[in-house]
Amino acid sequence: MTNTLSTHVLDATAGSPAAGLAVTLTDEAGTPLGGGVTNDDGRITDLTDDPLPAGTYHLVFATGDWFAARDVPAFYPEVVVTFRIPEGDGHFHVPLLLSPYSYSTYRGS
Repeated sequence: MTNTLSTHVLDATAGSPAAGLAVTLTDEAGTPLGGGVTNDDGRITDLTDDPLPAGTYHLVFATGDWFAARDVPAFYPEVVVTFRIPEGDGHFHVPLLLSPYSYSTYRGS
């Protein structure tokens, strides 16, 4: 099993990467497994040091804190993306397109 996980966050209102945004990876029960802070390109290339087994996971993006640090009012204090990793090996990428009043996500490559 060599499942890995990455994310990329873009600020749609500024048209730029969302650098400095905290992200936490948890399992289905909410136990923290990893995370980090997005780099200057809005990316975290590996959210955990350990391979991820098949299961359901949550990425918790601290969007409220991120917008507050920029003095921007925001509707969502956090964005939680729940996803499932199937049996097998692979890399999973979860991008987030963010604005103060909306967000979208998809399974990236």
